[in-house]
Amino acid sequence: MTTDLSKPTVLIVDDDFINKEILAHGLQNDYRILQASSGIEALEIAEAEVPDTVLLDIVMPDMDGYEVCRKLKTSRRTQKVPVIFSTSKCSDEDEVLGLTMGASDYITKPFNMALVRARVRNQVLLKQKTDLLEQLASIDGLTEVPNRRYFDEVFEQEWRRAMRSEYPIAVAMVDIDCFKQFNDNYGHTAGDDCLTAVAKALSKASTRAGDFVARYGGEEFVFVWPNCEKSQAEAIAEKAREAIANLKIPHLYSSAADIVTISVGVASLVPEQNQSRKELIDDADERLYLAKQSGRNMVFAG
Repeated sequence: MTTDLSKPTVLIVDDDFINKEILAHGLQNDYRILQASSGIEALEIAEAEVPDTVLLDIVMPDMDGYEVCRKLKTSRRTQKVPVIFSTSKCSDEDEVLGLTMGASDYITKPFNMALVRARVRNQVLLKQKTDLLEQLASIDGLTEVPNRRYFDEVFEQEWRRAMRSEYPIAVAMVDIDCFKQFNDNYGHTAGDDCLTAVAKALSKASTRAGDFVARYGGEEFVFVWPNCEKSQAEAIAEKAREAIANLKIPHLYSSAADIVTISVGVASLVPEQNQSRKELIDDADERLYLAKQSGRNMVFAG
């Protein structure tokens, strides 16, 4: 089964199966739905997925909704996720307590789905606007693609999601061949124009929902491809390599070609609990080194 990563994500937390199904059925057309039956499970999913909104029951056996909300709001990864309490408790005191704990809104049982959809939509839109402002601060000023800091955040999130869902995640390290020689001979203004053109072409080369490219530093870029086997990642990387060659930017001082080219190292795996994200980056970086050693202007996936 494929997952539509382009939809906003809503985590529904309730120990009552029927309540979860009512909410999931009413929201599934517009959102990617995650479900949890306990507070502990909810926290695990929220840490891995960082949903756009959490619909959280208050009365649960292992950990009540107030405590779950408190933990969500004290975690760096989930503190900005809006929490909507779904509850049969509807007194002013209950609502004040929930809002004090950090909840953004309240819905009461039995559910009025038109009201639920409206309140979820409002919270999702608010979070998307907040995320957009943060992303603007995470854009590389020259190339206008995400910077290294934002890459680290996205990669961590996609790694956790891949680990939980047990699907492969691929990374590709990209290096512009002989870029120092380009700068030395054509000047830094031309070098900046080259970086910008390469970044734009790389962004267009990978178009699946969830695909991500960032400037890693200097003349290096990095791709993250969720739910992507190595063979598929290699094919996307080759498409990216061809896209750069098709720019036909002259580079008479390159040992790889008389135009600007890139070398790419690709690695893919299904993350396990005892593995670090750094292992995947290191694997891709090693393959990038082998691509350079083998003559550059190529994709090396091992």
